[in-house]
Amino acid sequence: MATAVVVGSGPNGLAAAIELARNGIDVRVVEAADRIGGGTRSSEYIVDGLLHDDCSAFHPTALASPFLRELDAEFDLGSHGLHWAWPEIDLVHPLDDGSAGILWRDLDRTCEGLGIDGGSWRRLFGYASEHFDDLVLDTFQPLVRVPSHPLLLARFGVKAMLPASVLSSRLRTPQAQALFGGVAAHLFGSLTAPMSSAVGVMLTAAAHAHGWPVARGGSQAITNAMASVLLSLGGKVETGRTIGDYSEVADADLVMLDVAPNAATRILGERQPSRIAKAYRRYAYGPAAFKVDFAVRGSSGDVTDVVPWTNDAARRAGTLHLGGTMKELIQAEGSVARGQMTDRPIVLVGQQFLADPSRSVGDIHPVWAYAHVPNNHPDDVTDLVVNQIERFAPGFRERIVGIHTRSVQQFQSYNANYVGGDISAGANTARQIVGRPRLSLNPYWTGVPGTYLCSSATPPGAGVHGMCGYNAARAALQAKNW
Repeated sequence: MATAVVVGSGPNGLAAAIELARNGIDVRVVEAADRIGGGTRSSEYIVDGLLHDDCSAFHPTALASPFLRELDAEFDLGSHGLHWAWPEIDLVHPLDDGSAGILWRDLDRTCEGLGIDGGSWRRLFGYASEHFDDLVLDTFQPLVRVPSHPLLLARFGVKAMLPASVLSSRLRTPQAQALFGGVAAHLFGSLTAPMSSAVGVMLTAAAHAHGWPVARGGSQAITNAMASVLLSLGGKVETGRTIGDYSEVADADLVMLDVAPNAATRILGERQPSRIAKAYRRYAYGPAAFKVDFAVRGSSGDVTDVVPWTNDAARRAGTLHLGGTMKELIQAEGSVARGQMTDRPIVLVGQQFLADPSRSVGDIHPVWAYAHVPNNHPDDVTDLVVNQIERFAPGFRERIVGIHTRSVQQFQSYNANYVGGDISAGANTARQIVGRPRLSLNPYWTGVPGTYLCSSATPPGAGVHGMCGYNAARAALQAKNW
């Protein structure tokens, strides 16, 4: 029987392992950490039983993923412990005057709430959301290929290629502009750069197509379900072991590396062709995240009153983007992209407990947050995160009963793929959106026979969808004619 070793157990490593095991290959996953999952883990940091997602929290790309949908159809992921839950409102972007941009899964309701911008919102995102499952068949693959739906991809591309600052100008109200800008900021980069609309258009369309759900019992449930499927296929998982050199795995017929490009080059050493090694070393990393988890005591038995948001819709939203107007977002992200910290960083807040009450303990609830900061930023920005929340939820500080932080350096220690604290596993520049980790018809191949890169540094990039690992596994199988 053919054998494979997968180095790294994030969603992409597990996806690669599952796809190989489904095709009759004896697979072993090797993970450096004591727990599998990469960024898709959950922990109890502050209060026993109070569950916090370590990194990934909301999962629109998981529901859209062709791999995970196929896996669910074959193995019934619910029977492996994975169940989805949705908040009443997917996303709210509050402003200082108490108003907000509100994104519902229902496109019609979103457009109605945006008033004079409703028609523009529908024109910008309606078609992509209606045809989203077809769109991902192309966008969740390497872009340097013949598309399955060329007209749909072209229509998406016209918007995606624009700077987010330009696309937002098609909206007139500050609420609608900020709503899109906050989603576009998931890019972790300058919102005035070419193609900085791509992530925003994709995630907005995903919200209207599938919503932004959470996994019941924490994001760890996704990892556990995938691992359960792998074990049912005969795969094996080994934790607490770091692979430092290719010689440790060279006896396998296939080697899949769910690692950052620089780590892949270190592992492969002189075996890797110099031109590919050079491209891997040139691979750029983007701004970082500084994460703060809060234990917050509700003031009443009403879970919508846990965080005292000024805007009522914010009290019912799973995700909040804090950063003010589009102009403020552009300034904040521009500063961070240039390596300069701002006093008002963009902060993402997660209220997963609204969709999944099992994460709370009595009247204490987990509130998840992170700020965008420069790569390798050395400072503690907890106060800046609290200040941004307090800005839109006066009195929040008094409700905090515990805090757990993860600095930029701790993020990289937690997951070595987050180089400099970059949880996107690579800068989302125009060049790297089109061709990551290098421009190639087969971006997964490392140049070493039988060895493939399958991390989020490969197409389609970051997100809990498993498509990087699945695509890499398919490329490996095709190369072997298996």
